[in-house]
Amino acid sequence: DPAVDVVVPARDEAGTIVPVLESLLAQDYPGALRVILVDDCSTDGTGALARGLGDDRLQVLDGLPRPQGWSGKLWAVEQGVAAGAAPLLLLTDADIVHDPRHVATLATQAERGHDMVSEMVALRCVSWAERALVPAFVFFFQLLYPFRRVNDPGSRMAAAAGGTVLIRRAMLDRTGGIAAVRGALIDDVTLATAVKRAGGRIWLGHSLLARSERPYQGATDIWRMVARTAYVQLQRNPVILLGTVLGLALVWLVPPF
Repeated sequence: DPAVDVVVPARDEAGTIVPVLESLLAQDYPGALRVILVDDCSTDGTGALARGLGDDRLQVLDGLPRPQGWSGKLWAVEQGVAAGAAPLLLLTDADIVHDPRHVATLATQAERGHDMVSEMVALRCVSWAERALVPAFVFFFQLLYPFRRVNDPGSRMAAAAGGTVLIRRAMLDRTGGIAAVRGALIDDVTLATAVKRAGGRIWLGHSLLARSERPYQGATDIWRMVARTAYVQLQRNPVILLGTVLGLALVWLVPPF
């Protein structure tokens, strides 16, 4: 089984970082596995909490100042990738807790001939806002990027779910590395597009073996998350946004009436 470097960029994630790292260190994976946490200038003690776990398989890096043109997350990921040498890289967020079987299932999917394996993890649905809006967010993501077309090598459509991305280091190098997507706000889709253009095979699916612990207590929190990602996908163009809203109304509101 190929060795895996797990890269976790983290900034002010003290509320979740310990259970996240413990879940990664508890993986039932037969190959070598190392976790690299990049503490991106946290002010809440995230790095200290990580170091307190005292596991030899965990490396905690103090992030360097962000160069111009890089997004904060991708600069942290770049440092984590550079610190390892394993043939497989798992890029995962600092709020996602993993079942012990998760890394093994991702690696198995890669062994089926895929260069990049990505999964949309289970999102929190506890608050009223989460129960009302999160399922719709997941549903429309799959409408925008039908998984069957994404996974079809003959289709140009590419997408990924950034919370869990397993990629072959050789393929990442072929696409130009993290530096090639350094300014992308929707970095997961941008990276998946680069992999497909380089001739790689990608796989996107759902997972019940990982869950996000990030809370969205109110509708405003979810609004910020959507505005930060979906509006970028619409090129921050109010005309395209208006057309999208009218199209949604035509498809979902007109038929019932």
